[in-house]
Amino acid sequence: MNVAIIPARGGSKRIPRKNIRPFHGKPIIGWSIEAARESGCFERVIVSTDDAEIAGVARDFGAETPFVRPADLADDIAPTGVVMAHAVGWCRNAGLAVERACCLYATAPFVTAALIRDGLARLDGADADYVVSATSFPFPIQRACRIRDGRLEMIDPANYLVRSQDLEEAFHDAGQLYWGRADAWSEGRPIFGERTVPVLMPRHRVQDIDTPEDWRRAELLFGLLMDEAEG
Repeated sequence: MNVAIIPARGGSKRIPRKNIRPFHGKPIIGWSIEAARESGCFERVIVSTDDAEIAGVARDFGAETPFVRPADLADDIAPTGVVMAHAVGWCRNAGLAVERACCLYATAPFVTAALIRDGLARLDGADADYVVSATSFPFPIQRACRIRDGRLEMIDPANYLVRSQDLEEAFHDAGQLYWGRADAWSEGRPIFGERTVPVLMPRHRVQDIDTPEDWRRAELLFGLLMDEAEG
């Protein structure tokens, strides 16, 4: 059995009520729930939340909220892996034979059913514990700078004259999905490491949403993608 787990706590501070804030016509969590259901990959789509209002919105979009997330897993320092281990454990204690669980963030409106299916195919085709969405950095990270005492300086000046095409391409977590084998989640195996493979995304479909500025940029980018799809 495959389950989708969407963590959605109620105590977001930088963007209050972030997980159910309206985003292009629906609560933002609705986009993740609909993508999960449309993918056809899951027998159950479960939202892990401590918040009654979020739970109600989740059910309106067709997800289940069969448990209340414990308070000690609903603060702003609880790691995703621990939240997923709790959800997988609840499922197994309820008699569900979970083999794979996919973490989808509630604020990931760019995730698509096709990406979810691609991630599952990658997991099934690899000797791996996890599949994580990733994208490339738009600029060589070897040329990153810091500001110290008001002055801009390279972190590694040795790369100043190295051509961009000669620097190793770097990637980062796209924050869209995390497919994992149930045992890997339950045992707390590290999400990033030699047992993880990527499913790649184009940069124009990736945007973390942690601050009001992030939210506005995501709205603008999403609107452009919708216009392109309709045109």
